[in-house]
Parts: sequence; structure tokens; C-alpha cells
Amino acid sequence: MNSIENLQWRYAVKKFDKNKSLSETQINTLKEAFNLTATSYGLQPIKLVVIKNKSIQEQLVEFSWNQPQVAQASHVLVICIQKEFTTNDIDNYFSLVKSIRNTPNEILAPFKEMLTNSIASKTQEELNIWNKNQAYIALGNLMTVAANERIDSCPMEGFIPEKYDEVLELDKYGLTSVLVLPVGFRAEDDYMKDLKKVRKETKDMVIEL
Repeated sequence: MNSIENLQWRYAVKKFDKNKSLSETQINTLKEAFNLTATSYGLQPIKLVVIKNKSIQEQLVEFSWNQPQVAQASHVLVICIQKEFTTNDIDNYFSLVKSIRNTPNEILAPFKEMLTNSIASKTQEELNIWNKNQAYIALGNLMTVAANERIDSCPMEGFIPEKYDEVLELDKYGLTSVLVLPVGFRAEDDYMKDLKKVRKETKDMVIEL
């Protein structure tokens, strides 16, 4: 199947088959896709929590505006950002660049100085907004990869981050939750399963100059 056919197949699942689970290979594909997601300057200010624990999933339903998909799904992916993003993260990034590419300091220094000054000039609130935008890029990438792998998903903004943080004990990792993506396999009796996709005509969505 090609990418367009897979995106036609994809929809926001309203009911997962709770008896079907993703394989370890499928979950590893999603984890690698997350890690390979493009982020601004390649800084990766995001992390992924992978939940496969029915007790935790059931706990989280209440804090997901009672959306049952969170409990039904094979796994629940929670995209998080760091609570504090500082110039130390820039230092760590350039150490990684140097270790992987062996790039000389004289080449890295101007870029590092620019990024360090940029981060230092922003408030934590501004940095959090910026990093949340990176989380949305990751969500889109995960949904596309999932569709290409014929893995069902349901993106969610409708949840209470503070409660998720509490249940998942994200404080000890210095993280806060931003987006939720239950993944698994659609139930045969999901009423949305066979409905036609509602989209505007491509010509009405694209401007060509």
C-alpha cells in the first residue's frame, strides 16, 4: 500500500480491540520513529513515555475526559517536554555532535554560541511553547508511521496534564505531558471504522504559486 492509501485508511479510532496487542517489533518501530523525528536545530527537547500497563491505563481514563480508548489500546504513548530547558541542554547537544561526527570545535563554536544566546534570551514559558511545537511534529510523524505500519491510533489533546504527570510520576524525570496517542487495532464494531473520510478537496487546501 502506498502512503496516500495508508493515510486514507487512518482515522482517529473511537474503539480499540482490547484483545489485540502490538508486537515488540511494532512498538520498537514507533519508538525509533519518535527518536528520528525532526526537531528544531535537532535538539530533541521531547521524550516519549510508552505505557503497557492496563492498571495505569485504566487510571488515566478519568483524566482523559473519560475517553475509553486510553484503557482499550494496546499501548498508550505520552509525548512529554522538559519542565526546564537550559543552556546545559545546548552543551549536551554539541557534545553529542562532536562524539558522533567528530566535528572540530572551531566549526561548532559559532553555531553553539548562537543557540546558547538564543536559549538564554528566552523565558522558560517561551521555551515551553517552542518545545510543545516540537511535540506536535513528533505526534504527526508517529501517526504517519503508524498508518504506514497499519497500526491504529487516536491523537488526544483532551486530557489533564497535571494528573497524568502525577500518575506517571513524571516529576522525577523533570518532564510534563503534552500529548497522548493510544495505539493498537480498531475494534470491528467501531462505528467510525467504515465511514468515509470527510476532507475538503485538495485544490481547496493547496495554493500553488
